[in-house]
Amino acid sequence: MDAKEKAEDLFTTYRFALSIPNAPLGEYKDQIAKQCAMIAVDEIIETTFMKATYIDWGFVAIQKISTTDYWQEVKEEIEKL
Repeated sequence: MDAKEKAEDLFTTYRFALSIPNAPLGEYKDQIAKQCAMIAVDEIIETTFMKATYIDWGFVAIQKISTTDYWQEVKEEIEKL
């Protein structure tokens, strides 16, 4: 799935979840769905790309691995929606 398809998939998933009968979201449903999708991608970027390295004597060094271009592209595609 390319970045554009993933962005649309995330947006659609949240939009469907917000389509509760009689929900007072009205015209804001799309904006809220977009914001939820952005939060999800930000969390993926922030938490998935951590690497723990075990060093002598039980110490652990955690370093952030640079995020993939894919998730950055997904963010850009969500912004375009």
